[in-house]
Amino acid sequence: MDVSAATGWWVAAGIAIAAELGTGTFYLLMIAFGLAAAAIAAHLGLALPAQMVAGAIVGAGATAAWWAYRRRLGASDGPSQQNRDVNLDIGERVHVAGWSADGTAQVRYRGSGWTARLAPGAPAAPGEHVVSAVEGNWLVLLPASSVHS
Repeated sequence: MDVSAATGWWVAAGIAIAAELGTGTFYLLMIAFGLAAAAIAAHLGLALPAQMVAGAIVGAGATAAWWAYRRRLGASDGPSQQNRDVNLDIGERVHVAGWSADGTAQVRYRGSGWTARLAPGAPAAPGEHVVSAVEGNWLVLLPASSVHS
């Protein structure tokens, strides 16, 4: 059984999409676009070098376009502990019943108990707070009233 070049490109695109779904790395989807372009080039009867060039141009172009789009939106390139693209806990709300003298609190979040501390300069008041960072197994909180949604 002969496997066409188009089939190989489609399989590679499927693997890239599966890897993207497993990791959440959106750039892999852009690479999958390039692999799909190479498969289409193969269906059109282009030679292997032309397929590779088509895939490289579309994949690199889609990756560059996505990067520029994210840059224009002002996507955070800050520390991963404070980057919602890396840690989906950022921006989530928790209720703090009270703060201890050392500036920590015990909160219920995602069905379990967490130790939280205040972000630098934040007032230690009970009530609704927003996760501004995750440092190890500590939540760093800001009062919800100081966060603009």
